[in-house]
Amino acid sequence: MKNLVILGVTGSIGQSALKVARDLPDRLRIVGLSAHSNADELQRAAHEFPQARTALSSGPDGAQALLDLATLPEADMVLIAIVGTAGLAPALAAIEAGKDLAVASKEILVLAGEIVMAAAARKGVRVLPVDSEHNAIFQCLEGRNPTSVRRLILTCSGGPFRKTPVEELSGVTPERALKHPTWTMGPKITIDSATLFNKGLEMIEARWLFDVPMAKVDVIIHPQSLVHSMVEFVDGSVLAQLSHSDMCFPIQYAVTWPDRVPNSLPPLDFAALATLDFENPRRKDFPALNLARQAGEAGGTLPAVLNAANEVAVQAFLDRRIGFPKIWETVASVMDQTPFVVHPDLEALLEADRQAREIAGAWVKKIQK
Repeated sequence: MKNLVILGVTGSIGQSALKVARDLPDRLRIVGLSAHSNADELQRAAHEFPQARTALSSGPDGAQALLDLATLPEADMVLIAIVGTAGLAPALAAIEAGKDLAVASKEILVLAGEIVMAAAARKGVRVLPVDSEHNAIFQCLEGRNPTSVRRLILTCSGGPFRKTPVEELSGVTPERALKHPTWTMGPKITIDSATLFNKGLEMIEARWLFDVPMAKVDVIIHPQSLVHSMVEFVDGSVLAQLSHSDMCFPIQYAVTWPDRVPNSLPPLDFAALATLDFENPRRKDFPALNLARQAGEAGGTLPAVLNAANEVAVQAFLDRRIGFPKIWETVASVMDQTPFVVHPDLEALLEADRQAREIAGAWVKKIQK
């Protein structure tokens, strides 16, 4: 039995985590739940799991309430399913309290991967990936010597505009961008999937999770989203992890690791799969991958700047203030304008995040339609 805290229970990851808990009542006990402002959904979850303490993070004491949940004495693991960087402080608090982390918020490792992973190593706790791609790599790497790895290959659905001509991207509306071909997710991550910034952030996340240089992290388009990622080894062999496109699979593996536990999830029917397609990303038409590689290779504060600028640009697009291609333009401009710190501490990272948001806001006002 593992005692689990879920921070961000009303989002898609949090709801999938509750499904896993229902499926494995003899393995998981929910002892803490948080939501941002959806009090009704939080109350429904609390009614189903009455032993759990609850908190709304949007209230006047919301930040402290998250820290209290993240450090509950009875908790074994904290699942960070909060969108954006708001999960960073609870994640660090959980680590300091000796809790294992299951991380679904990639922004935490993009913003402060070096600090988070160093803290986890110092406290002897595990950081287990929940993103389907990183969870797949974690499974493929398990028990293998890191020096045997040639490439980590993140698969990518390609989003809704995989085949859209570049000249048509300027006319993309938020409604079209929010129609993901494979996954049902929140608006921010869905737009990130459409621009490929989601995959760019995952490249940086993989660099820190698995302690590899950015040069060993690659991306391939796989529209069926059944191969969740692959590892290529120095002998040319490739291991892949496959399952249906259901976040319950990686969530279960993260929260029950190192065990594999029977569940009610459907197995793959290989005879019914027909084909598995792979293709290279259109890096010139979708420059998010290049910007992310640039930020990941530079390190320092640049990944935090990329992440913050992207958050501002995505919201501006959703508010119809800028066009779809202006998301990349905004991020590239802010990366050029924001002061760079080579070896930042947490305070410097948060300051870079603040500056990038301020510069991005000013840039959006300058270029908005």
